[in-house]
Amino acid sequence: MFGAISLASKCQRLILLRIYHSSIANSKERKLKLKMANKIEVKELLEAGVHFGHLTRKWNPNMAPYIYMERNGIHVINLYKTVAKLDEANEALKKIAASGRKILFVATKKQAKDIVAEKVANVNMPYITERWPGGMLTNFVTIRKAVKKMASIDRMKKDGTFNTLSKKERLQVDRLRAKLEKNLGSISEMTRLPGALFVVDTMREHIAVKEAQKLNIPIFAMVDTNSDPRPIDYVIPSNDDASKSIEAILTQVTAAVAEGLADRKSDKQADKEGKETAPKASAKAPATPAPTETKEAAPAAVVEETPAIVEEKAAVVEEAPKKETKAETAKADDLTKVEGVGPKAAEALVNAGIATFADLAKSKPEKVKEILTEASSRMAHLDPTSWPKQAQMAADGKWDELKEWQDNTKGGVE
Repeated sequence: MFGAISLASKCQRLILLRIYHSSIANSKERKLKLKMANKIEVKELLEAGVHFGHLTRKWNPNMAPYIYMERNGIHVINLYKTVAKLDEANEALKKIAASGRKILFVATKKQAKDIVAEKVANVNMPYITERWPGGMLTNFVTIRKAVKKMASIDRMKKDGTFNTLSKKERLQVDRLRAKLEKNLGSISEMTRLPGALFVVDTMREHIAVKEAQKLNIPIFAMVDTNSDPRPIDYVIPSNDDASKSIEAILTQVTAAVAEGLADRKSDKQADKEGKETAPKASAKAPATPAPTETKEAAPAAVVEETPAIVEEKAAVVEEAPKKETKAETAKADDLTKVEGVGPKAAEALVNAGIATFADLAKSKPEKVKEILTEASSRMAHLDPTSWPKQAQMAADGKWDELKEWQDNTKGGVE
């Protein structure tokens, strides 16, 4: 009787184990399918018409590496290079989104307006689909004032002060609010300069590209055969005129941004769980009675193995400083929180040994300027005079004061 029961229980366990392993295998297959679904294929780009370039007489010679052939007076883009460049751009965008920085999308042409507004709104990123406001990046403080004006009108309507105005004044305020909403409504939550700029048609958005270049902001762009790819950091050679082509590229780009945001969210949850479990572990630690046992067992071991123990201790003393230095180098601050410091400038500073806000606060602007110019000639225009002051506020934890200072100064320059 008991033997039959034990056999039945063993059979149940085996069945449960098989079900468990099959569920794990299915979940792995699903993950692989999702990864494969995220990667775009050449066939999909071909169907979307991404390979169609401009007329041969309108081409830019700098786009020659990305052109496959010429057919009926039109250049054909090499889609294999498009896929490679798109993957590279998506990886970079994913990292920027995971770091918490905003990515500003710019597309003011008729074919791209609605697509950008729809796709980018899903990932909660700022975008410009109307006329590019001059000085949007280089004169960001003034743009922020216009956004604050919009917020003050909303407060007036809530407080009831709006109703105290005359009919003519109310009409004027409503028109102003509608104009601001149309031009700047999508960037109302962008409180600081973006971490990157994504552009559709660099020829049309040349002002935006120049402003991003001046501030050393990384530029991602759909570049057609009539455009110059040299000012662009991450070139995606593609047809920037057809709505299907724009939609195909933006679908992949926004998916990468969404993935980066999901990674950031999961990292935050992991940090919270780690902080919650840390106090519990520290509370349980003092309950170990191990020290008393080691004191009793120590004399015999010391008498027999004294030379070996001395050598081990010496090795531990030599290795200890190396472990500390590794831990110190791992703790690097996000220097991009200082106004005027872009990702490339931050990387150059970290490579030069300025990895924390405290290091930057102690550094002289002249030394910082030398580091930047040696790293890249494109960073020679940056003005680091206010960086030590901002870094000191960040090191002291005065984030509100730093934010107020950045809002009141023009591009981080006093």
